Amino acid sequence: MKKNVLYLLLSFGCLARPEAQNMNLEARKLSMALYAVATLYVDSASASQLTEHAIIGMLEKLDPHSNYLDPEETKEMTEPLQGNFDGIGIQFNMLTDTLYVIQVIAGGPSEKVGLLAGDRIIMVDDTLIAGIKMRTTDIQKRLRGPKGTEVRVKVLRPNEPQLMDFRITRGIIPVHSLDASYMADKRTGYIRLNRFALSSVTEFQTALAGLKKEGMKNLILDLQGNGGGYLNTAIELADEFLGKEKLIVYTEGHNHPRENAEATARGGFEEGRLVVLVDESSASASEILAGAVQDWDRGIILGRRTFGKGLVQKPIQLPDGSMIRLTVSRYYTPTGRGIQKPYENGKSEDYNRDLISRYNRGELMSADSIHFPDSLRFNTLMNNRIVYGGGGIMPDIFIPLDTTRYTDYHQRLAASGLINRIAMNYIDQHRTQLTSKYPKFARYKDLFDIPETLMKELINLAEKEEISFDEKAYAQSEQLIRRQIKALIARDLYDPGHYYQIMNEENQSYKAALQFINDTAAYNKSLTCCR
Repeated sequence: MKKNVLYLLLSFGCLARPEAQNMNLEARKLSMALYAVATLYVDSASASQLTEHAIIGMLEKLDPHSNYLDPEETKEMTEPLQGNFDGIGIQFNMLTDTLYVIQVIAGGPSEKVGLLAGDRIIMVDDTLIAGIKMRTTDIQKRLRGPKGTEVRVKVLRPNEPQLMDFRITRGIIPVHSLDASYMADKRTGYIRLNRFALSSVTEFQTALAGLKKEGMKNLILDLQGNGGGYLNTAIELADEFLGKEKLIVYTEGHNHPRENAEATARGGFEEGRLVVLVDESSASASEILAGAVQDWDRGIILGRRTFGKGLVQKPIQLPDGSMIRLTVSRYYTPTGRGIQKPYENGKSEDYNRDLISRYNRGELMSADSIHFPDSLRFNTLMNNRIVYGGGGIMPDIFIPLDTTRYTDYHQRLAASGLINRIAMNYIDQHRTQLTSKYPKFARYKDLFDIPETLMKELINLAEKEEISFDEKAYAQSEQLIRRQIKALIARDLYDPGHYYQIMNEENQSYKAALQFINDTAAYNKSLTCCR
Protein backbone atom coordinates (compact mmCIF):
# COMPACT_ATOMS: atom_id res chain seq x y z
CA MET A 1 0.00 0.00 0.00
CA LYS A 2 2.71 2.47 0.94
CA LYS A 3 4.57 1.65 -2.31
CA ASN A 4 1.44 2.54 -4.25
CA VAL A 5 1.11 5.86 -2.39
CA LEU A 6 4.75 6.69 -3.07
CA TYR A 7 4.27 5.78 -6.76
CA LEU A 8 1.26 8.13 -6.98
CA LEU A 9 3.25 10.95 -5.40
CA LEU A 10 6.11 10.52 -7.85
CA SER A 11 3.71 10.21 -10.75
CA PHE A 12 1.94 13.41 -9.68
CA GLY A 13 5.24 15.26 -9.82
CA CYS A 14 6.16 13.84 -13.25
CA LEU A 15 2.80 14.23 -15.00
CA ALA A 16 2.10 17.84 -14.04
CA ARG A 17 1.50 20.00 -17.08
CA PRO A 18 4.53 22.15 -18.07
CA GLU A 19 2.51 25.40 -18.31
CA ALA A 20 1.49 25.11 -14.68
CA GLN A 21 4.95 24.33 -13.33
CA ASN A 22 6.26 27.90 -12.93
CA MET A 23 3.26 29.09 -10.97
CA ASN A 24 2.38 26.01 -8.99
CA LEU A 25 5.63 24.14 -8.52
CA GLU A 26 6.30 25.39 -4.99
CA ALA A 27 2.69 24.92 -3.90
CA ARG A 28 2.71 21.37 -5.26
CA LYS A 29 6.00 20.71 -3.57
CA LEU A 30 4.56 21.75 -0.22
CA SER A 31 1.39 19.72 -0.80
CA MET A 32 3.39 16.63 -1.70
CA ALA A 33 5.54 16.95 1.40
CA LEU A 34 2.47 17.35 3.61
CA TYR A 35 0.77 14.35 1.98
CA ALA A 36 3.88 12.20 2.23
CA VAL A 37 4.32 12.87 5.94
CA ALA A 38 0.62 12.39 6.68
CA THR A 39 0.43 9.05 4.84
CA LEU A 40 3.92 7.53 5.04
CA TYR A 41 5.45 8.73 8.31
CA VAL A 42 6.37 6.04 10.86
CA ASP A 43 4.11 7.47 13.58
CA SER A 44 0.68 9.06 13.39
CA ALA A 45 0.80 12.70 12.29
CA SER A 46 -2.02 15.24 12.34
CA ALA A 47 -2.49 16.92 8.96
CA SER A 48 -3.88 20.06 10.64
CA GLN A 49 -0.90 20.35 12.98
CA LEU A 50 1.53 19.75 10.12
CA THR A 51 -0.16 22.51 8.13
CA GLU A 52 0.06 24.92 11.05
CA HIS A 53 3.75 24.12 11.59
CA ALA A 54 4.47 24.65 7.89
CA ILE A 55 2.72 28.02 7.87
CA ILE A 56 4.44 29.15 11.07
CA GLY A 57 7.86 28.05 9.80
CA MET A 58 7.35 29.86 6.51
CA LEU A 59 6.28 33.12 8.15
CA GLU A 60 9.16 33.04 10.64
CA LYS A 61 11.60 33.40 7.73
CA LEU A 62 9.99 36.60 6.44
CA ASP A 63 9.97 39.43 8.99
CA PRO A 64 9.33 39.92 12.71
CA HIS A 65 5.63 40.80 12.33
CA SER A 66 4.21 38.33 9.82
CA ASN A 67 2.54 35.66 11.95
CA TYR A 68 -0.09 32.97 12.21
CA LEU A 69 -2.99 32.95 14.69
CA ASP A 70 -5.09 29.90 15.41
CA PRO A 71 -8.88 30.40 15.66
CA GLU A 72 -8.82 31.12 19.41
CA GLU A 73 -5.91 33.55 19.10
CA THR A 74 -7.66 35.26 16.19
CA LYS A 75 -10.74 35.85 18.31
CA GLU A 76 -8.71 37.14 21.27
CA MET A 77 -6.79 39.56 19.04
CA THR A 78 -9.74 40.97 17.10
CA GLU A 79 -12.19 41.51 19.98
CA PRO A 80 -10.33 44.44 21.62
CA LEU A 81 -9.77 46.14 18.26
CA GLN A 82 -13.33 45.65 17.05
CA GLY A 83 -14.54 47.57 20.08
CA ASN A 84 -17.01 45.05 21.56
CA PHE A 85 -17.71 41.45 22.49
CA ASP A 86 -20.69 39.46 23.75
CA GLY A 87 -20.74 38.98 27.52
CA ILE A 88 -22.32 40.02 30.82
CA GLY A 89 -20.70 43.44 31.25
CA ILE A 90 -18.38 43.43 34.25
CA GLN A 91 -14.76 44.23 34.96
CA PHE A 92 -13.31 41.74 37.41
CA ASN A 93 -10.15 40.54 39.07
CA MET A 94 -9.27 37.40 40.96
CA LEU A 95 -9.06 37.94 44.71
CA THR A 96 -7.77 34.87 46.60
CA ASP A 97 -9.11 32.48 43.94
CA THR A 98 -12.50 34.20 43.78
CA LEU A 99 -13.91 36.36 40.99
CA TYR A 100 -14.28 39.83 42.46
CA VAL A 101 -16.42 42.36 40.54
CA ILE A 102 -14.48 45.60 40.21
CA GLN A 103 -16.96 47.50 38.11
CA VAL A 104 -20.36 46.89 36.53
CA ILE A 105 -20.49 48.44 33.05
CA ALA A 106 -23.21 51.06 32.85
CA GLY A 107 -26.19 49.92 30.80
CA GLY A 108 -24.81 46.37 30.49
CA PRO A 109 -26.60 43.10 31.24
CA SER A 110 -25.17 42.73 34.77
CA GLU A 111 -26.24 46.22 35.83
CA LYS A 112 -29.77 45.52 34.58
CA VAL A 113 -30.18 42.53 36.89
CA GLY A 114 -28.57 44.23 39.90
CA LEU A 115 -24.96 43.01 40.16
CA LEU A 116 -22.80 45.43 42.16
CA ALA A 117 -19.12 46.26 42.50
CA GLY A 118 -17.73 44.16 45.34
CA ASP A 119 -19.85 41.10 44.52
CA ARG A 120 -18.07 37.75 44.32
CA ILE A 121 -19.20 35.29 41.66
CA ILE A 122 -19.02 31.80 43.17
CA MET A 123 -20.71 29.69 40.49
CA VAL A 124 -21.37 30.02 36.76
CA ASP A 125 -24.30 27.84 35.70
CA ASP A 126 -23.52 24.56 37.50
CA THR A 127 -19.76 25.06 37.71
CA LEU A 128 -17.98 26.17 40.88
CA ILE A 129 -15.33 28.77 39.98
CA ALA A 130 -14.31 29.99 43.45
CA GLY A 131 -11.46 28.54 45.48
CA ILE A 132 -10.29 26.05 42.86
CA LYS A 133 -7.59 28.09 41.08
CA MET A 134 -9.46 28.11 37.77
CA ARG A 135 -7.66 30.01 35.01
CA THR A 136 -8.99 33.48 34.21
CA THR A 137 -9.35 32.56 30.55
CA ASP A 138 -11.53 29.56 31.47
CA ILE A 139 -13.75 31.78 33.61
CA GLN A 140 -14.07 34.28 30.76
CA LYS A 141 -15.18 31.51 28.40
CA ARG A 142 -17.99 30.59 30.79
CA LEU A 143 -19.19 34.17 31.23
CA ARG A 144 -18.96 35.16 27.57
CA GLY A 145 -21.25 33.81 24.92
CA PRO A 146 -23.50 34.83 22.03
CA LYS A 147 -25.77 37.81 22.48
CA GLY A 148 -29.21 36.77 23.74
CA THR A 149 -28.09 33.62 25.52
CA GLU A 150 -28.53 33.25 29.26
CA VAL A 151 -26.03 32.50 32.02
CA ARG A 152 -26.86 31.83 35.68
CA VAL A 153 -24.50 33.03 38.40
CA LYS A 154 -24.45 32.63 42.18
CA VAL A 155 -23.06 35.67 43.97
CA LEU A 156 -21.73 36.26 47.46
CA ARG A 157 -22.43 39.84 48.53
CA PRO A 158 -21.00 41.51 51.64
CA ASN A 159 -23.52 41.58 54.52
CA GLU A 160 -25.78 39.07 52.77
CA PRO A 161 -25.91 35.72 54.60
CA GLN A 162 -26.76 33.55 51.58
CA LEU A 163 -25.72 33.27 47.98
CA MET A 164 -27.78 35.35 45.57
CA ASP A 165 -29.00 33.94 42.24
CA PHE A 166 -28.94 36.01 39.04
CA ARG A 167 -30.01 35.14 35.52
CA ILE A 168 -28.15 37.34 33.05
CA THR A 169 -28.95 37.62 29.35
CA ARG A 170 -25.70 38.27 27.53
CA GLY A 171 -25.40 41.34 25.34
CA ILE A 172 -22.91 43.38 23.33
CA ILE A 173 -20.29 44.84 25.67
CA PRO A 174 -18.24 47.84 24.54
CA VAL A 175 -14.46 47.63 24.84
CA HIS A 176 -13.06 51.11 25.34
CA SER A 177 -9.72 52.19 23.91
CA LEU A 178 -9.69 55.50 25.76
CA ASP A 179 -8.30 55.08 29.28
CA ALA A 180 -8.73 58.60 30.62
CA SER A 181 -9.92 62.09 29.72
CA TYR A 182 -9.77 65.05 32.08
CA MET A 183 -8.66 68.66 32.46
CA ALA A 184 -5.03 68.74 33.59
CA ASP A 185 -5.37 72.43 34.37
CA LYS A 186 -7.78 75.23 33.45
CA ARG A 187 -6.63 75.35 29.81
CA THR A 188 -5.10 71.93 29.17
CA GLY A 189 -6.94 68.71 28.44
CA TYR A 190 -5.50 65.22 28.75
CA ILE A 191 -6.54 62.16 26.73
CA ARG A 192 -4.94 58.72 26.98
CA LEU A 193 -5.44 56.02 24.33
CA ASN A 194 -4.39 52.42 24.93
CA ARG A 195 -4.85 51.19 21.32
CA PHE A 196 -6.18 52.24 17.92
CA ALA A 197 -9.48 50.34 17.67
CA LEU A 198 -12.56 50.76 15.49
CA SER A 199 -14.22 52.79 18.25
CA SER A 200 -11.20 55.01 19.00
CA VAL A 201 -12.11 57.92 16.72
CA THR A 202 -15.62 58.20 18.15
CA GLU A 203 -14.27 57.90 21.70
CA PHE A 204 -11.66 60.57 21.02
CA GLN A 205 -14.13 62.97 19.43
CA THR A 206 -16.54 62.56 22.35
CA ALA A 207 -13.76 63.20 24.86
CA LEU A 208 -12.48 66.19 22.87
CA ALA A 209 -15.93 67.77 22.75
CA GLY A 210 -16.34 67.30 26.50
CA LEU A 211 -12.97 68.88 27.27
CA LYS A 212 -13.71 71.84 25.01
CA LYS A 213 -16.88 72.47 26.99
CA GLU A 214 -14.69 72.64 30.10
CA GLY A 215 -12.53 75.33 28.50
CA MET A 216 -9.74 73.28 26.91
CA LYS A 217 -7.36 75.24 24.66
CA ASN A 218 -4.35 72.89 24.71
CA LEU A 219 -4.12 69.11 24.62
CA ILE A 220 -1.80 66.39 25.94
CA LEU A 221 -2.33 63.17 23.99
CA ASP A 222 -0.84 60.20 25.85
CA LEU A 223 0.28 57.30 23.64
CA GLN A 224 2.74 55.83 26.15
CA GLY A 225 2.54 52.05 25.99
CA ASN A 226 0.11 52.17 23.05
CA GLY A 227 1.03 49.22 20.84
CA GLY A 228 -1.02 50.38 17.84
CA GLY A 229 -3.97 48.87 16.05
CA TYR A 230 -5.78 49.70 12.84
CA LEU A 231 -3.99 51.81 10.23
CA ASN A 232 -7.21 53.58 9.21
CA THR A 233 -7.86 54.58 12.82
CA ALA A 234 -4.38 56.13 13.06
CA ILE A 235 -5.07 58.09 9.86
CA GLU A 236 -8.44 59.34 11.11
CA LEU A 237 -7.01 60.38 14.48
CA ALA A 238 -4.06 62.19 12.85
CA ASP A 239 -6.65 63.96 10.67
CA GLU A 240 -8.02 65.54 13.85
CA PHE A 241 -4.82 67.59 14.15
CA LEU A 242 -3.78 68.36 10.55
CA GLY A 243 -5.16 70.68 7.89
CA LYS A 244 -6.81 69.66 4.65
CA GLU A 245 -4.72 67.72 2.09
CA LYS A 246 -1.70 67.39 4.35
CA LEU A 247 -0.06 63.99 3.91
CA ILE A 248 -0.43 61.80 7.00
CA VAL A 249 1.34 58.62 5.92
CA TYR A 250 2.06 56.63 2.79
CA THR A 251 2.53 52.90 2.36
CA GLU A 252 4.54 51.06 -0.26
CA GLY A 253 5.61 47.47 -0.88
CA HIS A 254 6.97 45.19 -3.59
CA ASN A 255 3.48 44.06 -4.60
CA HIS A 256 1.69 47.20 -3.39
CA PRO A 257 2.24 50.54 -5.18
CA ARG A 258 2.46 53.71 -3.12
CA GLU A 259 -0.77 54.80 -1.45
CA ASN A 260 -1.08 58.24 0.18
CA ALA A 261 -3.36 59.07 3.09
CA GLU A 262 -4.15 62.77 3.41
CA ALA A 263 -6.00 64.84 5.97
CA THR A 264 -9.49 66.15 5.29
CA ALA A 265 -11.05 69.43 6.36
CA ARG A 266 -12.85 67.95 9.37
CA GLY A 267 -10.12 68.08 12.05
CA GLY A 268 -11.42 68.77 15.53
CA PHE A 269 -8.15 70.14 16.98
CA GLU A 270 -6.15 71.75 14.18
CA GLU A 271 -5.23 74.73 16.34
CA GLY A 272 -4.07 74.95 19.92
CA ARG A 273 -0.91 73.62 21.52
CA LEU A 274 -0.40 69.88 21.30
CA VAL A 275 2.01 67.56 23.11
CA VAL A 276 2.08 63.85 22.26
CA LEU A 277 3.59 61.54 24.90
CA VAL A 278 5.43 58.45 23.62
CA ASP A 279 7.83 55.86 24.95
CA GLU A 280 9.68 52.74 23.88
CA SER A 281 6.41 50.75 23.86
CA SER A 282 4.52 53.15 21.58
CA ALA A 283 4.32 51.31 18.26
CA SER A 284 2.78 51.06 14.82
CA ALA A 285 -0.32 53.30 14.65
CA SER A 286 1.08 55.42 17.50
CA GLU A 287 4.16 56.08 15.40
CA ILE A 288 2.09 57.03 12.36
CA LEU A 289 0.27 59.70 14.35
CA ALA A 290 3.38 60.93 16.17
CA GLY A 291 5.39 61.02 12.93
CA ALA A 292 2.73 63.04 11.10
CA VAL A 293 2.42 65.53 13.95
CA GLN A 294 6.21 65.91 14.11
CA ASP A 295 6.81 66.18 10.35
CA TRP A 296 4.24 68.97 9.99
CA ASP A 297 5.51 70.76 13.13
CA ARG A 298 1.98 70.54 14.49
CA GLY A 299 3.00 69.72 18.04
CA ILE A 300 5.75 68.52 20.35
CA ILE A 301 6.62 64.83 20.65
CA LEU A 302 7.84 64.20 24.19
CA GLY A 303 9.24 61.10 25.87
CA ARG A 304 11.56 58.40 24.52
CA ARG A 305 12.19 56.86 21.10
CA THR A 306 9.25 54.76 20.01
CA PHE A 307 9.29 51.02 19.31
CA GLY A 308 10.04 51.15 15.58
CA LYS A 309 7.32 49.12 13.85
CA GLY A 310 6.84 50.39 10.32
CA LEU A 311 5.50 47.25 8.66
CA VAL A 312 1.88 46.96 7.57
CA GLN A 313 0.11 43.62 8.07
CA LYS A 314 -2.86 42.46 6.03
CA PRO A 315 -5.15 39.96 7.80
CA ILE A 316 -5.86 36.90 5.65
CA GLN A 317 -8.71 34.79 7.02
CA LEU A 318 -8.30 31.04 6.60
CA PRO A 319 -11.22 28.58 6.26
CA ASP A 320 -11.04 27.22 9.83
CA GLY A 321 -11.21 30.65 11.50
CA SER A 322 -7.45 31.01 11.82
CA MET A 323 -5.59 33.94 10.32
CA ILE A 324 -2.33 34.95 8.70
CA ARG A 325 -1.19 38.49 9.40
CA LEU A 326 1.11 39.04 6.42
CA THR A 327 3.37 42.05 6.03
CA VAL A 328 2.47 43.61 2.67
CA SER A 329 4.09 47.06 2.78
CA ARG A 330 6.02 49.59 4.81
CA TYR A 331 4.69 52.89 6.00
CA TYR A 332 6.51 56.19 5.81
CA THR A 333 5.96 59.52 7.50
CA PRO A 334 5.20 62.64 5.40
CA THR A 335 8.91 63.51 5.08
CA GLY A 336 9.65 60.01 3.77
CA ARG A 337 11.04 58.55 6.96
CA GLY A 338 10.87 54.80 7.37
CA ILE A 339 9.91 53.98 10.94
CA GLN A 340 10.76 50.27 10.95
CA LYS A 341 13.84 49.46 12.98
CA PRO A 342 16.43 47.23 11.28
CA TYR A 343 16.00 43.47 11.26
CA GLU A 344 17.57 40.53 9.54
CA ASN A 345 15.37 38.08 7.67
CA GLY A 346 12.85 36.50 9.96
CA LYS A 347 12.32 36.71 13.70
CA SER A 348 15.77 36.97 15.23
CA GLU A 349 16.43 36.93 18.95
CA ASP A 350 18.27 40.27 18.67
CA TYR A 351 15.14 41.92 17.30
CA ASN A 352 12.99 40.60 20.13
CA ARG A 353 15.54 41.81 22.68
CA ASP A 354 15.84 45.30 21.20
CA LEU A 355 14.28 47.11 24.16
CA ILE A 356 16.62 45.32 26.57
CA SER A 357 19.54 46.32 24.34
CA ARG A 358 18.39 49.95 24.42
CA TYR A 359 18.33 49.81 28.21
CA ASN A 360 21.79 48.26 28.39
CA ARG A 361 23.18 50.93 26.04
CA GLY A 362 21.79 53.65 28.28
CA GLU A 363 19.43 54.92 25.60
CA LEU A 364 16.42 55.00 27.93
CA MET A 365 18.30 57.19 30.38
CA SER A 366 20.16 59.58 28.05
CA ALA A 367 19.48 60.97 24.59
CA ASP A 368 23.24 61.24 24.06
CA SER A 369 23.36 57.43 23.80
CA ILE A 370 21.29 57.53 20.59
CA HIS A 371 23.21 58.02 17.35
CA PHE A 372 21.80 58.37 13.83
CA PRO A 373 23.83 58.39 10.61
CA ASP A 374 23.43 61.41 8.29
CA SER A 375 21.70 59.17 5.74
CA LEU A 376 18.70 58.98 8.10
CA ARG A 377 18.46 62.75 8.52
CA PHE A 378 15.30 64.52 7.33
CA ASN A 379 13.82 68.01 7.67
CA THR A 380 10.31 68.83 8.85
CA LEU A 381 7.93 70.31 6.32
CA MET A 382 7.06 73.65 7.93
CA ASN A 383 9.98 74.73 10.13
CA ASN A 384 12.80 72.72 8.56
CA ARG A 385 13.77 71.08 11.85
CA ILE A 386 16.04 68.03 11.80
CA VAL A 387 14.36 64.67 12.46
CA TYR A 388 15.59 61.13 11.95
CA GLY A 389 14.29 57.91 10.46
CA GLY A 390 15.59 54.38 10.72
CA GLY A 391 13.80 53.02 13.74
CA GLY A 392 10.96 54.65 15.66
CA ILE A 393 10.12 58.30 16.23
CA MET A 394 12.76 60.22 18.16
CA PRO A 395 10.97 62.77 20.38
CA ASP A 396 11.59 66.50 20.24
CA ILE A 397 12.00 66.55 24.01
CA PHE A 398 13.67 63.56 25.64
CA ILE A 399 12.50 62.41 29.07
CA PRO A 400 14.68 59.70 30.64
CA LEU A 401 13.19 56.61 32.19
CA ASP A 402 12.72 57.20 35.91
CA THR A 403 14.52 54.34 37.65
CA THR A 404 14.92 56.01 41.04
CA ARG A 405 11.76 54.57 42.59
CA TYR A 406 11.76 51.14 40.97
CA THR A 407 13.45 48.32 42.87
CA ASP A 408 13.52 44.54 42.67
CA TYR A 409 11.37 44.45 45.80
CA HIS A 410 8.70 46.63 44.17
CA GLN A 411 8.89 44.59 40.99
CA ARG A 412 8.27 41.36 42.89
CA LEU A 413 5.32 42.89 44.75
CA ALA A 414 3.79 44.08 41.50
CA ALA A 415 4.50 40.90 39.52
CA SER A 416 2.91 38.73 42.21
CA GLY A 417 -0.28 40.82 42.10
CA LEU A 418 0.01 41.76 45.77
CA ILE A 419 -0.28 45.53 45.23
CA ASN A 420 -3.48 44.98 43.31
CA ARG A 421 -4.76 42.45 45.85
CA ILE A 422 -4.12 44.68 48.85
CA ALA A 423 -6.01 47.53 47.16
CA MET A 424 -8.98 45.25 46.42
CA ASN A 425 -8.94 43.91 49.98
CA TYR A 426 -9.07 47.43 51.36
CA ILE A 427 -11.91 48.63 49.18
CA ASP A 428 -13.81 45.43 49.85
CA GLN A 429 -13.63 46.05 53.60
CA HIS A 430 -14.13 49.83 53.52
CA ARG A 431 -16.31 50.56 50.49
CA THR A 432 -19.23 52.01 52.48
CA GLN A 433 -17.15 54.35 54.62
CA LEU A 434 -15.03 55.42 51.62
CA THR A 435 -18.06 56.38 49.53
CA SER A 436 -19.55 58.18 52.53
CA LYS A 437 -16.41 60.13 53.42
CA TYR A 438 -15.27 60.76 49.82
CA PRO A 439 -18.42 61.00 47.69
CA LYS A 440 -16.50 62.85 44.95
CA PHE A 441 -13.16 61.90 43.41
CA ALA A 442 -11.70 65.39 43.91
CA ARG A 443 -12.12 65.08 47.68
CA TYR A 444 -10.59 61.60 47.67
CA LYS A 445 -7.65 62.77 45.56
CA ASP A 446 -6.86 65.67 47.88
CA LEU A 447 -7.53 64.16 51.28
CA PHE A 448 -7.14 60.39 51.24
CA ASP A 449 -3.84 58.89 52.41
CA ILE A 450 -2.91 55.24 52.50
CA PRO A 451 -3.01 54.14 56.16
CA GLU A 452 0.17 52.78 57.66
CA THR A 453 -1.68 49.65 58.72
CA LEU A 454 -2.35 48.85 55.06
CA MET A 455 1.35 49.12 54.20
CA LYS A 456 2.22 46.77 57.07
CA GLU A 457 -0.45 44.36 55.86
CA LEU A 458 1.19 44.41 52.41
CA ILE A 459 4.62 43.65 53.90
CA ASN A 460 3.20 40.76 55.94
CA LEU A 461 1.30 39.37 52.97
CA ALA A 462 4.48 39.52 50.91
CA GLU A 463 6.37 37.59 53.58
CA LYS A 464 3.74 34.84 53.38
CA GLU A 465 4.31 34.75 49.61
CA GLU A 466 8.07 34.32 50.28
CA ILE A 467 8.95 37.88 49.23
CA SER A 468 11.43 38.89 51.92
CA PHE A 469 11.23 42.42 53.25
CA ASP A 470 14.01 44.69 51.96
CA GLU A 471 14.11 47.80 54.12
CA LYS A 472 16.31 49.86 51.80
CA ALA A 473 14.36 48.95 48.67
CA TYR A 474 11.07 49.55 50.47
CA ALA A 475 12.17 53.03 51.50
CA GLN A 476 13.11 53.75 47.88
CA SER A 477 9.82 52.49 46.44
CA GLU A 478 7.40 53.30 49.27
CA GLN A 479 5.88 56.45 47.77
CA LEU A 480 5.39 54.74 44.42
CA ILE A 481 3.67 51.79 46.10
CA ARG A 482 1.41 54.12 48.09
CA ARG A 483 0.47 56.03 44.94
CA GLN A 484 -0.29 52.83 43.05
CA ILE A 485 -2.57 51.57 45.83
CA LYS A 486 -4.35 54.93 46.01
CA ALA A 487 -4.80 54.94 42.23
CA LEU A 488 -6.14 51.37 42.20
CA ILE A 489 -8.67 52.19 44.92
CA ALA A 490 -9.78 55.27 42.94
CA ARG A 491 -10.15 53.18 39.79
CA ASP A 492 -12.50 50.77 41.53
CA LEU A 493 -14.35 53.34 43.63
CA TYR A 494 -15.05 55.95 40.95
CA ASP A 495 -13.92 55.42 37.35
CA PRO A 496 -11.03 53.63 35.59
CA GLY A 497 -9.73 56.94 34.23
CA HIS A 498 -9.07 58.24 37.74
CA TYR A 499 -6.24 55.73 38.06
CA TYR A 500 -4.19 57.78 35.60
CA GLN A 501 -5.21 61.08 37.14
CA ILE A 502 -3.48 60.00 40.35
CA MET A 503 -0.51 58.22 38.76
CA ASN A 504 0.21 61.13 36.41
CA GLU A 505 1.00 63.43 39.31
CA GLU A 506 4.41 61.72 39.50
CA ASN A 507 4.77 60.85 35.80
CA GLN A 508 7.83 62.75 34.57
CA SER A 509 6.68 62.92 30.95
CA TYR A 510 3.26 64.22 31.97
CA LYS A 511 4.76 66.87 34.25
CA ALA A 512 7.17 68.01 31.53
CA ALA A 513 4.32 68.16 29.01
CA LEU A 514 2.32 70.45 31.30
CA GLN A 515 5.37 72.66 31.77
CA PHE A 516 6.06 73.03 28.04
CA ILE A 517 2.46 73.45 27.00
CA ASN A 518 2.04 76.35 29.42
CA ASP A 519 5.37 78.03 28.53
CA THR A 520 4.84 79.90 25.26
CA ALA A 521 8.51 80.61 24.64
CA ALA A 522 9.69 77.07 25.39
CA TYR A 523 6.90 75.51 23.34
CA ASN A 524 7.57 77.68 20.29
CA LYS A 525 11.33 77.18 20.57
CA SER A 526 10.90 73.40 20.54
CA LEU A 527 8.97 73.65 17.27
CA THR A 528 11.39 75.99 15.53
CA CYS A 529 14.85 75.12 16.80
CA CYS A 530 16.87 72.36 15.13
CA ARG A 531 18.10 69.59 17.40
